[in-house]
Amino acid sequence: MRIGINALYLIPGGVGGTEIYLRGLVEALDKLPCAHTFVVFSNQETGPLGRHPSVLPVRAASRPARLLYEQFRLPGVLRRHGIDALLNPGFTAPARPPCPQVTVFHDLQHKRHPEYFRWFDLPFWELFLSISIRRSNRIIAVSEATRDDLMRYYRLPASKIDIVHHGVDPAFFELSRRREDGGYVLCPSTTHPHKNHARLMRAFARLRMRHPEARLVLTGVRGFAAAEVERQVKSLRLENAVEIRGWIPRGELYDAYRRARAFVYPSTFEGFGIPPLEALAAGLPAALSDIEPVRTLCGGAGRFFSPDDEDDLLAALEAVLYDEAERARLSAAGPERAAAYTWQRAAELTVASIEASLRA
Repeated sequence: MRIGINALYLIPGGVGGTEIYLRGLVEALDKLPCAHTFVVFSNQETGPLGRHPSVLPVRAASRPARLLYEQFRLPGVLRRHGIDALLNPGFTAPARPPCPQVTVFHDLQHKRHPEYFRWFDLPFWELFLSISIRRSNRIIAVSEATRDDLMRYYRLPASKIDIVHHGVDPAFFELSRRREDGGYVLCPSTTHPHKNHARLMRAFARLRMRHPEARLVLTGVRGFAAAEVERQVKSLRLENAVEIRGWIPRGELYDAYRRARAFVYPSTFEGFGIPPLEALAAGLPAALSDIEPVRTLCGGAGRFFSPDDEDDLLAALEAVLYDEAERARLSAAGPERAAAYTWQRAAELTVASIEASLRA
């Protein structure tokens, strides 16, 4: 069977965790011992992906152009390539595909937190996601929390949804065996409002009053709240304690994890949450927001706090930085917990969903 993968949404360094997801999944699919051929349709910014790439004449940086191409040109491309089934790993799908299709939903943030979207974006996003749901033979949810939201907001039956967790890059497990203590807390998150950097900055400023040597490193795509985070760093006089690196290449990210003393993830909403599992795999003592699906994914291998409680966040930071017994417990528990999430398993379940779409 020839399976198409619609990677037109991908902007290298511009779509956060969904890029990690797509690259990890494509690599694992190509390694599966199966008879299927995976043809990855990518855009000009991304270039070739996978063993059987097809780079199309569209640029993802222009979202309207990309969505129109996906709706009106991609179906013809699929026919010419003899595609038997299509995987859409980034929310949106063509309304009239020439074959069965499966679409991946990473979250339903536009439903849960519409206040984080520009008012003129919401109706268009809702339109395209509604098309995806109606025109897909099966839906993949990356977590139980996302599945529950799909059932709640779109009345989807559980029988149409397959849960496929992300995997963890094996390179992070290697980091756990060669870590250095660089003395800083690492927070890898796009600077969007729901990532909760504002509360983290306030808690960290209080931490510095007790531990003036404490440092914080922020990595991730520059988001809607980036300017506010930068202003807050200045207003709290944290310029010498907080380093904002922005998006960094994968190799530099590995090094940032390897040299961190601890990890913090204060997000108020997630569809999955890859960075917490990466931190666990690397053996980093992790202070984690007590939200679903992070709680279910990480279990007892993290130090949880309420993302709405600054005092609780401060206590968690102190624990993962300075409580040696807690640090040792978390460092030991993390890799074992993260080992349950592999890209091979994600690839196998994804193929099973695609095969089921042919029978739908």
